[in-house]
Amino acid sequence: MLQSAIYFMTNKTNNVLYIGVTSNLEKRVYQHKSKAYKGFTEKYNCNKLVYFEIFSDINQAISREKQLKKGNRKRKNDLVNSMNPEWKDLSDGWLLNFT
Repeated sequence: MLQSAIYFMTNKTNNVLYIGVTSNLEKRVYQHKSKAYKGFTEKYNCNKLVYFEIFSDINQAISREKQLKKGNRKRKNDLVNSMNPEWKDLSDGWLLNFT
């Protein structure tokens, strides 16, 4: 079964947050880390996965992404802190290789 996800990427100093939605979290994280696409995460070096939520339906994930993007930074930080208080890269140890 396909799973969708919303996720937060940040930079080394945790001062930039990117919120995205995807149907393949591991592949998408790899794309951010390898700077496969020009854009926000490439420009601001957002290559650290600090938060994610998994959904069975892409429409639920898209709805959640829109809700989160409307929220303020404190709420986003609180979400990360609830799951990942040390803001570690949650993709450490993943075998990311989609070449």
